[in-house]
Amino acid sequence: MNRKFFGTDGIRGKAGAFPMTADMALKVAMATARALDERFPGNHQKRAVIGKDTRLSGYMLEQAMAAGFEAMGMDVIFLGPLPTPAVAMLTRSLRADIGVMISASHNSYEDNGIKLFGADGYKLSDDIEIDIESHIENGNGSQQPAMGRFGKASRLDDAQGRYVEFLKGTFPRRMTLEGLKIVIDCAHGAAYKVAPQVLQELEAHVIVLNNKPDGRNINDHCGATDTASLQQKVIEEKADIGLALDGDADRLIMVDETGDVVNGDQLMALLALTMQNSGTLQGGGLVATIMSNLGLERFLGKAGLTLNRTAVGDRYVVERMREGGFNLGGEQSGHIILSDFSTTGDGMLAALQVLSSLQQRAEKASALLHLFDPLPQILQNVKFHQGVRPLDDEQVKTAIEKAQTLLANDGRLVIRPSGTEPVIRVMAEGDNPELVKKIVNDLCAEIEKAAC
Repeated sequence: MNRKFFGTDGIRGKAGAFPMTADMALKVAMATARALDERFPGNHQKRAVIGKDTRLSGYMLEQAMAAGFEAMGMDVIFLGPLPTPAVAMLTRSLRADIGVMISASHNSYEDNGIKLFGADGYKLSDDIEIDIESHIENGNGSQQPAMGRFGKASRLDDAQGRYVEFLKGTFPRRMTLEGLKIVIDCAHGAAYKVAPQVLQELEAHVIVLNNKPDGRNINDHCGATDTASLQQKVIEEKADIGLALDGDADRLIMVDETGDVVNGDQLMALLALTMQNSGTLQGGGLVATIMSNLGLERFLGKAGLTLNRTAVGDRYVVERMREGGFNLGGEQSGHIILSDFSTTGDGMLAALQVLSSLQQRAEKASALLHLFDPLPQILQNVKFHQGVRPLDDEQVKTAIEKAQTLLANDGRLVIRPSGTEPVIRVMAEGDNPELVKKIVNDLCAEIEKAAC
């Protein structure tokens, strides 16, 4: 059975429209409680923790999910606005049975989403999500327990403080960030309080951007997906480095002291080399997705390391890491998973590991964070209407085969539907930039015809 509601990163959509309605959130919570009862029967009082980012619609969805869990006899702990990795960490720390993060990550405020974590802090597996969807569709999830067996709700007042202490505990104990001027862009999102606090408590000189959420300004021309204001501020302030988080702070993009953007591929290259040199890298390499640049793969190969590729989505990166015994993985977009510390991507955790290298080596960010020259890579999106399947079009298939032949062994072509929005992503990279540009333009034009 294919998943109907869950995508690569939970359930996501326009807030107030199906499936991001209060009614659906209620059903998801009740169906999740039912699935947990079936898979993990027992007499202990089951518990759910719920965190959210700063979107206005988070209040609606938070309360609806809490009502669903409580109706099924589960207790609920509200965490308030907190990064996604903090919810994963606290799910384990509080010994909860399920963790919920209400967020649409890097999307604009009009969207929202529901991410679910198991008791181990990892995102739920496909088969559990399928069980939940089955309960939603056949109505089994709404069958409440015996009368009077309702759950209760409480709030964890020190949730942010616990996460701050966790992050500081991952930083080398005898080291500080003293002497570093850091600009951090919080994207008006979930880390608007905790991210600056961590850096300040580690003695950095911190300049904070976009830390005044109003429910509607999350990711609005800021954060990891729009670094223009951060780049400008780094140069104006003559800062050593800039950090950009997204709305739920599970991804990180950096800016060096010259204003150049540093993506997840370069960050993974540095972390892999650092961990290899310290003897802590496991698995003989790292795990990344099909979107990571071929330049990263070649760089790792020269260092005697491997790049293991997965489908797009940090959940698939984590799955491959667990299967192969890797402790480093991530995505070009900035999701970095350091499994020695965390079960999911964590922007601030990754930032602290990079900053520790910066302090140890006493090098400028521009030298430390550009370890390889990426191959020319172009990514474009083609929108399509619901129900249309442009990749099944015969002319599109022929065009893709032709493009693959032209690139041969000198590049890569990746064409895939997004798991979070109705677009086809077309990516090509290779040693010949003009050829790459032509291939992407031609393919997008062909897909647009089929998408009409």
